[in-house]
Amino acid sequence: SDSLVVCEVDPELKEKLRKFRFRKETDNAAIIMKVDKDRQMVVLEEEFQNISPEELKMELPERQPRFVVYSYKYMHADGRVSYPLCFIFSSPVGCKPEQQMMYAGSKNRLVQTAELTKVFEIRTTDDLTEAWLQEKLSFFR
Repeated sequence: SDSLVVCEVDPELKEKLRKFRFRKETDNAAIIMKVDKDRQMVVLEEEFQNISPEELKMELPERQPRFVVYSYKYMHADGRVSYPLCFIFSSPVGCKPEQQMMYAGSKNRLVQTAELTKVFEIRTTDDLTEAWLQEKLSFFR
């Protein structure tokens, strides 16, 4: 399809994502990214340290898509702790189709660039809760 625009990932963002993968901190942290329509590029919007899923939800626009890479402190049922990196594609119902397509078209490139395997999508920011995230992560052993 000619209308599907795949945006490049901003080189500065690539470097930030690479560093984020290897961060040593054990708190929850997030990188929120958006598509810069004029440059056709995925760029950093905001970074957060020590942010809960509920707080993260408040930072996401309700009517615009966003990409989030979220480092989450996950307590397993057997007591182990891991720090999975989650890719969350927030693609709210009711955003502009053109915007939706730019994000949808760029998602896979961004996931590959960030080398992430835990990829989730939410259709409304209300879905982003601790319980939702834990349920999603429970499928990964």
